[in-house]
Amino acid sequence: QVQLVESGGGWVQSGGSLRLSCAASGLSFSEAVMSWYRQAPGQEREMVAHIGFTGDATSYEPFAQGRFTISRANIKNTFYLRMTDFKPEDPAVYFCRVLALGSNYWGKGTLVAVSS
Repeated sequence: QVQLVESGGGWVQSGGSLRLSCAASGLSFSEAVMSWYRQAPGQEREMVAHIGFTGDATSYEPFAQGRFTISRANIKNTFYLRMTDFKPEDPAVYFCRVLALGSNYWGKGTLVAVSS
């Protein structure tokens, strides 16, 4: 059974930093493509960043480019989203998503909020 568990959410100050983690089990991690999404209240879920099999290929949505970094540690079956320069529009529930061998899996999400 595939499980994705996000962690690292919480409160962060405007301009601050936070790192999210997504630990995966039950799948071939090194053959999976990983993504982070987010969903703010009343809004559609949107992609944040994406990383390929080896970690060499990454892509970011414009709002994340230059501030967020997606990475993966295949040996730990975990991937990450490092967020810096946190902005008022960044609070949301952040979800990890894995595409492995044609199947799509989602975590349950972790809440990231901003404190003034």
